[in-house]
Amino acid sequence: MISGYRIRKILAQAGIDGFLALLIAAVVLAWLFPEIGVGEGIFSLSSIANYGISVIFFFYGLRLTREKLRTGLGNWKLHVLIQLTTFALFPLLVLPLRPLFQGEDNTLLWLGIFYLAALPSTVSSSVVMVSIAKGNMPAAIFNASISSLIGIFITPLWMSLILSDVAAGAELWTIIGKLILQIFLPVALGMALNRRWGAFAEKHGSKLRMFDQSVILLIVFTSFGASFAHNVFENFSWFTIIACSVLMIVLFYVVCGIVGFLCRRFKMTREDTITALFCGSKKSLVHGTAMAKVIFAGYGGVGVILLPIMIYHTFQLIIVSAIAKRYSEKI
Repeated sequence: MISGYRIRKILAQAGIDGFLALLIAAVVLAWLFPEIGVGEGIFSLSSIANYGISVIFFFYGLRLTREKLRTGLGNWKLHVLIQLTTFALFPLLVLPLRPLFQGEDNTLLWLGIFYLAALPSTVSSSVVMVSIAKGNMPAAIFNASISSLIGIFITPLWMSLILSDVAAGAELWTIIGKLILQIFLPVALGMALNRRWGAFAEKHGSKLRMFDQSVILLIVFTSFGASFAHNVFENFSWFTIIACSVLMIVLFYVVCGIVGFLCRRFKMTREDTITALFCGSKKSLVHGTAMAKVIFAGYGGVGVILLPIMIYHTFQLIIVSAIAKRYSEKI
């Protein structure tokens, strides 16, 4: 009989940690108790999640030094490739799929897929995977960090092109203004206080990561709770969810294939290729859940919109963990 420790070890080697299990648990709880997540007021779970988002990005800024950003500035070809992959290639690959999603429910699912495509790259996991695979670490830190800041402006801009609700320029700038207040300013404040409290943030990085994950779980719970309360999943079958999962895997490998081809075309080094693959192919669940609270405020189907990024997040961790391990063994 396989012990619990052995099972956890096998799952960890596959890139599956306890957080992914908790994500599933949050969705199940939202299904069982949807009314808890739809409460309003300054002390509601939804409001607490909003406050938590700002705290997450404050601590992120606290750990981000100017030196880390300056170190990675030199390799402009690599930076351009990663940022264009993140904010141009992904959306352009997903846009032609729009005619395949007919009907109101499927349209909402496609909206979630396009939202995934418009999101910035991850920060911590991208850097960790690049480190394991022996890639270009300074460039990974630079691109993951810059991607987070660029996404505050580019992600709502992409969404404004396909969402009639935010088509007007005034509404777009209102959304960007809210994201600046909720994400950019806390990051800037954290960076300003880095010299004083940066060492403290680095020392307690694992505890801060647990806080980050707790806020994400709270957002997932409230978002899915609202969706279940409004019965937006009523017409979705298991086949649809499985098909969406397959599509996420295909999207990941298509992006990796294109990035790999371009790296060979531009004769990039092994280290730069690893960084381009890992930073360019990943999408941020933290930003996805945080931005959804602003961009889709008032939408009853936010749970559906977050479903693709949750699926993609799961598979990207599993696949990239395996790829990183393979690269590390070739050294």
